Amino acid sequence: MGQNAQGAGFALLAFAIFATHDVVIKFLGASYSPFQVIFFSTLMSFPLVSFMLMRDATQGNLRPVHPWWTALRTACAVVNGMCAFYAFSVLPLAQTYAILFAAPLLITLLSIPMLGERVGLHRGAAVVVGLIGVLVVLRPGSAPLSSGHFAAMGSAVFGATASIIVRKVGREERSVVLLLYPMAANFVLVGGLMIPVYKPMPLQDLGGAALISLMGFVAGLCLIVAYKRAEAAMVAPMQYSQIIWASAYGYFIFGESIDTPTFIGAGIIIASGIYIVAREAGKGDASQTPVLRTRSRGYGSSFRISPFLRARKAGN
Repeated sequence: MGQNAQGAGFALLAFAIFATHDVVIKFLGASYSPFQVIFFSTLMSFPLVSFMLMRDATQGNLRPVHPWWTALRTACAVVNGMCAFYAFSVLPLAQTYAILFAAPLLITLLSIPMLGERVGLHRGAAVVVGLIGVLVVLRPGSAPLSSGHFAAMGSAVFGATASIIVRKVGREERSVVLLLYPMAANFVLVGGLMIPVYKPMPLQDLGGAALISLMGFVAGLCLIVAYKRAEAAMVAPMQYSQIIWASAYGYFIFGESIDTPTFIGAGIIIASGIYIVAREAGKGDASQTPVLRTRSRGYGSSFRISPFLRARKAGN
């Protein structure tokens, strides 16, 4: 089996684990506030993060080189996590994924002012088509938009912003800074927001929070292996396999079905995203490729683990 095939296999495994991770979020979200789920999954992540930090031999302190960018990324990461956890709690899985898949399109748009990237006619048209796909999923005017829809859109926007900031400052910031600041903000802010809505959690639900952290950690490792073994253009489109898992989990576990607008809109978004990946891959290493270089999702335990791994690889 070739390196690209192995990388694609690891990516498929990573996104299958991520999809299962989101099922646990949806289960817990039916009983608990997103603040409480995020707080305990963050708490359960500390042993895993400590293990990763023991391998970081970089000399330095915890003061960010770019404090304002770091603060903005931290805020985006925290809000992103809240939005995504809430969206998965209240929306059908497939519909949530369809909206979150708009993130690569937004990354392409944000790369213009934040990275100085020039987006040509073809990629610009692909972004417009993809955003039309989002409107097909949301179908404003024909169906009421809920707080879950706005949360999913917020997750896509804030996740894309956080990813672009990592691309902008990631080579200069220590990986431990990129990792710990969002974790600390999550722990303090979400912990405070959790207090008024806290509900005692039995042992099995605490185990579910621990499972969210563990699966995000393992999936992040699989994704890094995928990018080490295969070209980014082979790995990046594998994220869209999550819609298959979402459809299966939604149908068999939650009794959900994909309506026609969600199916059509998701297809449009995925097609435009794959086209952007293909265009960026065709530019070669000399050009900026913000979508190809955004190697993981931006919410949940995954946003806490993967920036550290991504930054380590960028520095190698």
